[in-house]
Amino acid sequence: MTTMNRRTLLRAAALAGAATATGLAGGPAASAATGVNGPWIVTGSPGVLQINPGRTTPQVLLAQGGDAAASPDGRYLAVIGQKPGPAFDPTLDLYDRVTGESRTLITDPFGVHYGWPTWSPDSTEVALVIGGSRLVAVNVATGARRVLVEGHHMARPNWSRDGSMIVTEWFSRSDGGQLRVLELATGKARLVYQRVPGEFADHAVFTPDSQRIVFSTNRWYLDQERHNQSLASVRLGGTGLKLLTDEPRFIISPVFSPDGRYCAALSVPDSNPEPDGGNIIVFTSGFGEPWWIPGDEYDDSMRLDWAPAV
Repeated sequence: MTTMNRRTLLRAAALAGAATATGLAGGPAASAATGVNGPWIVTGSPGVLQINPGRTTPQVLLAQGGDAAASPDGRYLAVIGQKPGPAFDPTLDLYDRVTGESRTLITDPFGVHYGWPTWSPDSTEVALVIGGSRLVAVNVATGARRVLVEGHHMARPNWSRDGSMIVTEWFSRSDGGQLRVLELATGKARLVYQRVPGEFADHAVFTPDSQRIVFSTNRWYLDQERHNQSLASVRLGGTGLKLLTDEPRFIISPVFSPDGRYCAALSVPDSNPEPDGGNIIVFTSGFGEPWWIPGDEYDDSMRLDWAPAV
């Protein structure tokens, strides 16, 4: 078999996997996913990109913008931006995936940092970290804000699909880096994972059933470089720590498909020696044999989301 033939077969296999995960292939899996799973959304140095099923070249949605997150109803992307001109005030913008238009939801004076929006499951609110130490929910219709928790350094929140919790990276003055789950009904932020010395544990997300937390960690590779990481999961009570991926690699921003049957992340193929954000890798819900989404690399990619079909 020639090299060209091998490449062709590998490419076809990857595209077939992508088609199944996005509901574009035949068979039972596709039937269940059709009309649910849509494109991948990648945020990085080129702006906000959309990776359409079966395509290899990203579609540029926005030339600028950060931390884009798709609403559960599929209509909007919440994007961190900034006002043009000399002020450069931060903005939380809503990009309409149907019309291609954007509107600013909230803004603050220059110097206030916005980070990592996450949607409520009914698509009525967007939560984000403002100023590094205040987790705020913003009403999509009115722009009204409500403070969920404040006073501790937080990053990269993720809203559970049952609507009752938000998990976030949390820095404790006494205990260092942690993952905590905020119970919205009580306002209590419960510890679910404590980093060990030298560990990075970040990009935490809920599993679709809202029973476990999946996150990126170098816990099993503390003697290696930073980009040797794995995906792991832990129960909400802090027990049942489980290694999900069986080899160290640069891997960040896990996200579950809208139908809950797959998990994708940003990673780097073995053929690329530089941990620059790389390509999209997709796992089944059991984290078995993954496949890569073929196409251009997304240099300096920082966030991946999986949008519903619209």
